[in-house]
Amino acid sequence: MWPVFFTALRTYAPYITLPFAGLIGVIGYNLENWFSDKYTPYNKSIEEQRQERLLEEEKLKAAENVEKLKYKANVLNTNVSPSLS
Repeated sequence: MWPVFFTALRTYAPYITLPFAGLIGVIGYNLENWFSDKYTPYNKSIEEQRQERLLEEEKLKAAENVEKLKYKANVLNTNVSPSLS
């Protein structure tokens, strides 16, 4: 009896497992849609980035338009405990 059962199960395995796999796939797809963050942040296009880079290079070529170099962040004060500040 068991060999006949296992032979039938092996023969019809795709017909048996396909509905279960489809059901699990649909459930997983919907769970992913509910829990995932669909927000994609805006990025400038490659052309806009290239134009900005070319403008920066043009600024650097002219010696009279060089911006003053300043150290804008103090590394030592970024993560100081309240007792030390």
